[in-house]
Amino acid sequence: MAAQIKFGTSGWRAVMAEEFTFANVRRAVTGIARYVVSQKPSGARVIVGRDPRFLGETFCSMAAQILAAHGVTPLLIAEAAPTPAISYAVIHQKADGAINFTASHNPPEYNGIKFSTPDGAPALPDVTQRIEAEIAGLNGSSQTPPRTESAVPPTQALDPRNPYLARLREVVDLDIITKASLRVVFDPLWGAARGYPDALLRDAGVNVASIHDYRDVLFGGHAPEPDDHLLEDLRSRMRETKAHIGIATDGDADRFGIVDEDGTFFQPNYIIALLFDYLVQSRGWKNGVGKSVATTNMINALARHHQVDLHETPVGFKFIGELIKQDKIAIGGEESAGLSIRHHVPEKDGVLAGLLCCEMVARRRQPLAQQLKTLFAEVGSFYPVRENFRLTPEVKQKFTGKLKTEPGELFGLKVSEVVRTDGLKLVFADGSWVCYRLSGTEPVVRVYAEAGSPDKLEKLSASAKKWIFE
Repeated sequence: MAAQIKFGTSGWRAVMAEEFTFANVRRAVTGIARYVVSQKPSGARVIVGRDPRFLGETFCSMAAQILAAHGVTPLLIAEAAPTPAISYAVIHQKADGAINFTASHNPPEYNGIKFSTPDGAPALPDVTQRIEAEIAGLNGSSQTPPRTESAVPPTQALDPRNPYLARLREVVDLDIITKASLRVVFDPLWGAARGYPDALLRDAGVNVASIHDYRDVLFGGHAPEPDDHLLEDLRSRMRETKAHIGIATDGDADRFGIVDEDGTFFQPNYIIALLFDYLVQSRGWKNGVGKSVATTNMINALARHHQVDLHETPVGFKFIGELIKQDKIAIGGEESAGLSIRHHVPEKDGVLAGLLCCEMVARRRQPLAQQLKTLFAEVGSFYPVRENFRLTPEVKQKFTGKLKTEPGELFGLKVSEVVRTDGLKLVFADGSWVCYRLSGTEPVVRVYAEAGSPDKLEKLSASAKKWIFE
């Protein structure tokens, strides 16, 4: 029996040669093709792109053939391209969607498929459910409808790079970065953003150095994730060049990693808060702010401080993308290093995030640490953390029952608010909080916690863990 293909918060991902096989890719793309045709029976055009992973070109070629066999014109991107560049290409080309072969920040043995809808946004659950139904209806077969050769549309070549970079020039103040004589180091982690933000900065006359800017399908032997423990090479180059800031992107460039001038990694929670404050100050944008329920409540405090509407969403950038499409927010972000801004793509953009951080440091002429200290003085201090815990079947069953309860007090703290936007979030009277989310794909509970000091966070985190297993 063929494996069930499920699209999660960011598409379908699996280990290559296990579940991510040629046969299953054919089934998945056939399901997408059938869905597209159900929405637009004739004249549909779908972009096909990829990150630099192993066999990416082969998968793209296969997808183009399947789309064409269903009467859908494939717009094929030859080189690896950032997910946000593909998203912008959907909008720019007025395409009917995009198939993107990427496993984002997952380890090199993984690959995946993201499907974007005609608005350039990640497909919402109602769309992915219909695609899954189309795949299930194939009954293990991925046969395409018979067509005469004249009815099969030819594949068209597409290069999304220049239009996307032109768009970034419109939303980022490169002149400020140049005039500040900012020194920048960029690490694409061998991923799809090679030659994107560094080229843009270099063309503007900015002193920028790049590392890991060649293709390596093994991403240096680890996950292409711009996280603290994987950015030592970036720090080293920053010391060599006396850089003011280091910016990094993941495998498909939808996530970001930012390093301050002293080598301190700035967690995404703080970057989103700083950029929110900066965009209100520099752009005058006060139409709203979006964040996932698991993202720092510093955003909530800043929203009150700036008298801006707050939108708290379930985890998954597709929900923030909807707010961007409706122009309800100036910026939206997730603690897992995804953000975008108004009038831009409704998709995570790690390239944009890094460039905006460069602009912010250049305009304010302060390192990130000083800027965060200023924000803490204005709205209070916030110390967030995320941890994952594996559960036995027995513990998971018991804990699932616990998540349905609404305790009035926990860990000796009075519960002031219960939020069920996604999982169980308990906000305590002192402003600290904990959020539990069960993974939909593995026996894991994700625990997010935040408190007003490192000591309080340590105690809260320990109590939050204890509650799972007691």
